[in-house]
Amino acid sequence: MRALGGVGGHFGAPHLVMPAFAWRAGWCLLAYAALGWLPWVLSEYHTHILVISAYYVILAIGWNLLAGYTGQFSLAHHTFAGIGAYTSALLVLYLNVPVLVGIAAGVVVAALVGWGLGTLCLRMRAIYLALTTWAFAESLRLLITVEYQITRGDLGLPTPLLFDTPRPTPYYYLFVALALLAVLAGWQIMRSCIGAYMRAIRDDEEAAAAMGVDTFKWKRFVFAVSAVFAAVAGGFQGHYLGLLSPTPMKFNEMAMIIVMVIVGGLRTFPGPILGAVFIELLSEWLRAWGEARMVLFALLVIVVARGYPPGLAGVVELVRRGLIARLPSLGPALSPRRQWE
Repeated sequence: MRALGGVGGHFGAPHLVMPAFAWRAGWCLLAYAALGWLPWVLSEYHTHILVISAYYVILAIGWNLLAGYTGQFSLAHHTFAGIGAYTSALLVLYLNVPVLVGIAAGVVVAALVGWGLGTLCLRMRAIYLALTTWAFAESLRLLITVEYQITRGDLGLPTPLLFDTPRPTPYYYLFVALALLAVLAGWQIMRSCIGAYMRAIRDDEEAAAAMGVDTFKWKRFVFAVSAVFAAVAGGFQGHYLGLLSPTPMKFNEMAMIIVMVIVGGLRTFPGPILGAVFIELLSEWLRAWGEARMVLFALLVIVVARGYPPGLAGVVELVRRGLIARLPSLGPALSPRRQWE
């Protein structure tokens, strides 16, 4: 336990954490500024695709924290996005609360549901955890579908727009900011003692417990945190699209998140970001294929999982190392890791 405690002490030191956090926040602000020009040169359609890509980045980061770094393979992640969206929409429509208050309430409800579901399920492992979370997700989807008087079922529940406009440009800036905040939050978690506990649980839960780690406590914590990531994304997306239906709560949505994380690079931090953007753009490009796209994505997952597990993140790392080997002068510019540690 001393090793893990040492990690916690190292990252808990204020004189080390604050500069590291400042570097990470600075990189996020730089990325936000660098991406700010895109809506001015792209059509509204392409801007909308980038908004949806940023939405999936948030979902993918949250699921990677749970499945990639903690080893808990949940199949209900997309459902928490639906919980956040429907909670906010119902409160706004029936109680006339402000949209932001509704979104915040949706996040709280999703966190509580995630905490409760984690309490019930996280003593299970492997296929049993996956099946239980899948059953929860399908049960909630069916409940929303049949409660027509409240949710309007498959006809769709109209939701007020956050910015009183359907144009995607203001939502682009919002979702890019949310995605970067998710990146920053994820990095803070992974570079803290909590991140060390998560990796210890993933690598060998019995050994982690023997070293004094409360494995159930931290698994439940990460489960709730991943639910918060999903609920934030779902809540804001619901007030961007203007219409909610149970369709995005089907298993296909969960499958897309899994594909994004695995193709991007499971257990890598940039992987979900790269995978979410790549798969969403590829999915839009192949829209004419309809559901046949999922066959291609399944084959892509098999190829990546069997042939090159680091995925797109590994490819980027190989390119980075190759450039540094050929042009050593680029080393400082292409090695931002030190600032993030």
